[in-house]
Amino acid sequence: MVVTAITFKLQSVHLTHTMIVYKKVEQLSNNIEKLRQKGLKIGFVPTMGALHNGHISLVELCKKANDISVCSIFVNPTQFNDPKDYEKYPVTIENDFLMLEKSGTDIVFMPPVSEIYPAGYDESQHYALDYLETILEGKYRPGHFQGVCKVMDRLLQIVRTDNLYLGQKDYQQCMVIRKLIELKGFNTKINISPTKREGNGLAMSSRNMRLSEKAKQDASVIYKSLLFIRDNIRSKSIGQLKEHVVQLILSAGVEKVDYVEICNANTLELIDVWDGKMPLVALCAAFIEGVRLIDNMLL
Repeated sequence: MVVTAITFKLQSVHLTHTMIVYKKVEQLSNNIEKLRQKGLKIGFVPTMGALHNGHISLVELCKKANDISVCSIFVNPTQFNDPKDYEKYPVTIENDFLMLEKSGTDIVFMPPVSEIYPAGYDESQHYALDYLETILEGKYRPGHFQGVCKVMDRLLQIVRTDNLYLGQKDYQQCMVIRKLIELKGFNTKINISPTKREGNGLAMSSRNMRLSEKAKQDASVIYKSLLFIRDNIRSKSIGQLKEHVVQLILSAGVEKVDYVEICNANTLELIDVWDGKMPLVALCAAFIEGVRLIDNMLL
């Protein structure tokens, strides 16, 4: 068991919950095995830290449905196709621990890179994601979803969770992880929670920490644009909607739009014409103040 100095600091603010922090795979795995032998149900919330209320809402769902709640904090280098983005990813460990302690999280897993990718780790393994990694995030962030699969494969092997909790904001990533679970045969159920938003509609994201207050206000146009698509999907063509929304986003001070797309909500297949029946999801990725934001909305 590894308990960090930050844990003791939390005790000084009179929080009575006991939260155990592990940094070593072997120690966590041994404890998980003991818990499973007792017949306890394990729930897991994977994060890259810089926690916000969206993450905590997942922890709360996890606690309600499971005997033991596990949350990981690991900024995964293999899913960043831009090294500068990896370097700039916000790190707020002390605040993360405080939020998790207040939420009643039982176990925090905060491994170094060498624990997740130890010497001898097979970096060449490839996950057959097919169409899912050629579009949207896969198109603009080549290799990203292979990196997501690498870390989730490792984490799911280590935690051996009954229930996995993910946020809908990362819609495509949720589908990729579902595919990974099928490929690897993990006995894990995915639970996807609706996106949590700021008061102005901006999707909660760790990357929002890098934005000025003005940029956070300007970036709310992404949510407004998704609402526009939702409200006009039956009256305008998909081409008209996408063209209008891109211009709407750019006119609000957003620097660049990677994509605005409307897809089959079940398969993520891009569509040009809607039959009025197929379930749809609208997705967007855009840059403001050099920070890349993504969002989506089921239609």
